[in-house]
Amino acid sequence: MFQIYLPIAEISVNLVVMLGLGAAVGFLSGMFGVGGGFLLTPLLMLSGIPPAIAVATGANQIVASSVSGTMAHWRRGNVDLRMGVVLIAGGVVGALVGVFLLKILREAGQAGLMISLTYVCFLGVIGALMLWESVNAMLRARAGKAVSARRSGQHNWIHGLPFKMRFPTSRLYISTIPPLVIGSVVGLLAAFLGVGGGFIMVPAMIYLLRMQTNIVIGTAIFQIIFVTAIVTVLHATFNYTLDIVLAFPLVIGGVIGGQFGVRAGQKLRAEQLRALLALMVLGVAIRVLIDLVVRPSDLYSIVPLAGS
Repeated sequence: MFQIYLPIAEISVNLVVMLGLGAAVGFLSGMFGVGGGFLLTPLLMLSGIPPAIAVATGANQIVASSVSGTMAHWRRGNVDLRMGVVLIAGGVVGALVGVFLLKILREAGQAGLMISLTYVCFLGVIGALMLWESVNAMLRARAGKAVSARRSGQHNWIHGLPFKMRFPTSRLYISTIPPLVIGSVVGLLAAFLGVGGGFIMVPAMIYLLRMQTNIVIGTAIFQIIFVTAIVTVLHATFNYTLDIVLAFPLVIGGVIGGQFGVRAGQKLRAEQLRALLALMVLGVAIRVLIDLVVRPSDLYSIVPLAGS
C-alpha cells in the first residue's frame, strides 16, 4: 500500500516512509543549520536507492528544507547575507569539481564504494571532534566556568590574511580567503556526497571565523540553498541521476520538518546543539561502516553500468 515506482532508480518505495525521511531531514536542517544530507543519502542507500541517484536526489531535497529553515532564521535576524554570498562563490567552484568527479567514478563502477568510504572518514573524524568539544563545554558550564573563550571578533591567525572584508551582521573584519575555502569544500561535498556540508561548515565558522552560533546556523542554511540547487542542476544535466518522483515526497516532508526544527533549536543552548549533532554524525558513520564490513546476505548482484 502507498507504493510508488521510481523511474530513474527503477524500484518501488513506500510513499509514507519517503515523506517521513524528508520531514526528519528538514527538522535537522532547521535545528542544527545542516542540510541533513549526511543522514538522508545513507538512509536512501539503505532503502535500496542506487548511490549516485541517492546523492543527486538528496541534494534536491536539501534545497527545499534549507529554504524553509532560512525563512524562519531570516525572521529572527540570524542570516549574514554578505558572508553567505562569499561562501556561495566558493561553493560553486567546489560543486563543479564534485559533479565531474562523481561522473568519472560512476562510469568506472566505483561510486558506491567511494561514497561510503568518504562518509565514514569525514563523519567519524568530525563527529568525534565536535562531541569532545561540546562535552567539555557542558562540563565547564556545569562547573561554573566560562563555556567558551571563543567570542565573535576575537583575533587569531586568520586576521593576518589579506583581502579583508567587513561582515557587519557577524561583527567581523576578516579575510575572504577562509570563507571561500570553506565554501569550496562544502560545494565539493554537496556534489560528491549529496550533503549540504553543514556538518563541516558550522564548526568551521564557529571555531575558525569566531562567528556566533545562532548566526552561523542561519547563514549556513542560506548558503546551502544555492550550492545544492546548483549541484542538483549539474547532476541532472551531466549524470542524469535526479529522480523527480523520489524528490517530490522528500521535498514536501522537508519543508514541513524545517519549520519545527528551527523552533526546537531555539530552546537549546549552543553546546547542547553541537553535542546532539555530533552524536548523530557519529551514529551515521558507524552505520555506514557496518554496511561496509559486515557480510551481505546476497554476495552477488547484477546491475547495468553507466555507459554500457
